Amino acid sequence: MSEEPTGRVRRAASALGLSVEFRERPAARSLDEAAALLGIEPQDIVKTLVVKRSGDEYLFALVPGDRVISWPKLRALVGVNKLQLPDPDRALAATGYERGTIVPLGSTTAWPVFADESIRGQRIAMGAGAHGFSMFVDADALLEALSATVGDITKPAGD
Repeated sequence: MSEEPTGRVRRAASALGLSVEFRERPAARSLDEAAALLGIEPQDIVKTLVVKRSGDEYLFALVPGDRVISWPKLRALVGVNKLQLPDPDRALAATGYERGTIVPLGSTTAWPVFADESIRGQRIAMGAGAHGFSMFVDADALLEALSATVGDITKPAGD
């Protein structure tokens, strides 16, 4: 018997006392299309990016959909000189999730979480551990449950 697609995320949320809502949705070809399918604005979708520190160490960066990582800001907050995005195979090995489904909840390793301060006070949508699903959660509750480090780590897309 195979596990329900979002099972790991559901169990992790429950263990942390987080109230989450899952929605099944068709595949989207862009952020704007995903937001329209969910009936929300692009900035309400938070991308979970896996970032490689050194060796086999990683972190999660939570980035609003309409923004991108500011590498100098993130490096300063993390306190390192070098960070990079791993290739898809390394991201899968580090988290147990494929790109497009990554979420810090239920990751095979509980990497530190760094979140952009702009998501505070929002109800956000994010990956749910499986293609075709989105998870909605109160950002403040998520940040607290994950002991996230919150700061200014992004810039507008296109800058």
